[in-house]
Amino acid sequence: MQVVNTKYADTLNYIGGQIVSSGSNRFLDVISPIDGNPLSRVNLSTRDDLDRAVASASAAFPAWSSMPVKERVQILYKYRELLIRDFDELMHLVHEENGKTLEESKAEVEKCIELTEFACSMPQMISGEVQEVSKGVECVTSHAPLGVVASIVPFNFPAMVPNWTLPNAIALGNCMILKPSELVPLCSQKLANLLKEAGLPDGVLNIINGDREIVEAICDHPGIEAVSFVGSTKVAKIVYARASASMKRVVALGGAKNHLMVLPDAHPMMTASNVTASMSGCAGQRCMAASAMVGVGEVDHIVALMVEEGKKLIPGKNLGPVISAAAKARIEGYITEAEKAGAKILLDGRNCVVAGKENGTYVGPTIIDFVTPDMSVAREEIFGPVISILRTKTLDEAIEIENANPYGNAASVFTQSGGLARLVAEKVSAGMIGVNIGVPVPREPFSFGGWNESKFGACDITGKSSIEFWTRLKKITTKWNPEAKTNWMS
Repeated sequence: MQVVNTKYADTLNYIGGQIVSSGSNRFLDVISPIDGNPLSRVNLSTRDDLDRAVASASAAFPAWSSMPVKERVQILYKYRELLIRDFDELMHLVHEENGKTLEESKAEVEKCIELTEFACSMPQMISGEVQEVSKGVECVTSHAPLGVVASIVPFNFPAMVPNWTLPNAIALGNCMILKPSELVPLCSQKLANLLKEAGLPDGVLNIINGDREIVEAICDHPGIEAVSFVGSTKVAKIVYARASASMKRVVALGGAKNHLMVLPDAHPMMTASNVTASMSGCAGQRCMAASAMVGVGEVDHIVALMVEEGKKLIPGKNLGPVISAAAKARIEGYITEAEKAGAKILLDGRNCVVAGKENGTYVGPTIIDFVTPDMSVAREEIFGPVISILRTKTLDEAIEIENANPYGNAASVFTQSGGLARLVAEKVSAGMIGVNIGVPVPREPFSFGGWNESKFGACDITGKSSIEFWTRLKKITTKWNPEAKTNWMS
């Protein structure tokens, strides 16, 4: 059913520096999860629309890639200034379309600025190696852009995740096709406007809106050299298999089941507040959220503090909604299933309704104790403000539980023992490790990326590792002086 009287105009494609309609008349309603009010309608695209976007990017690539990197990043310096200028507007847009609290939305925009600052350092990051490898013979390396690349981004960070890929990819000389989540397309349009104002040439960035059809078209398109994806593991596997079958370079980030191991010597208040914040931040809709806690030995005092911390989280105030009614129903189904299986609900967030926002899709903070490894809440990604507590007698058992799960995004340990912390860091099978930190996200220049079924493909998606993903390494060997003596190496 079509929504009318939306707050914002229809969200269309952005191709060649212009806002353009899709070749289809298919629209999806963009609904704010805060109160259920309509924000916009997003025009879903066709494969012909993607062809036009790729043609625009291909036409822009020769001039953009031949521009010195120091000149390219001058545009990103300006883009950073504009992010700061329009900080409040972008923060409120994140809040409206995703449902994050204003404080969480503020942190997301601050991260966008940090990511852009890293991209501005590319002239220093990609300065090539030079070495005289034999008498009179010199080898030089350089990073060559790939061409037209694509980034498929999720709903949970509508401003930050596009900035995981976009600034680095274009700073390195590529032209980008950005495919936002159809649930939250507004932030990407704002970012495109800011980049155009900053001086980005038309065609370097193109935005194509759509659903599964466009994702498949991106994977198949012969004019796209590389694809990055962030979303569920189920879809990440499909994207990786399909895009790599088309001979593309792919990095596809999937879901997670992050375990926080809490030892009896952990600082009680710091642990309780960190674990609860990790579980509930962004309404639990982040792949770095604490989804499972493994209590090692006697940790009842910490669990009790977690419940008290959880009670301070008030939906509609300092806890935002989940993205949709379908997500709310799915999350509450997990809680009910755990209760029926014998787990104990210490804090119950089901059937949450916020006064004045009755059509919002809220789930209250939920803490489930005495969960066993076979329960679905212990095995599957819930993507809501829910944490499952498993109990073990030893740290070895806790590590075994963590390593038995198919994901490998993050793991944390809470302890005052440096030796035990190092043991966990060495033994757990995860790409990002925290010690007394509930959300161990690396900061630039360190890169974001998990292991196992949390990531498919080579390289990480941010930081230094992303340079290798978005470029090809070129090696040039030179000899000019015939006077130099020769040997087998020259």
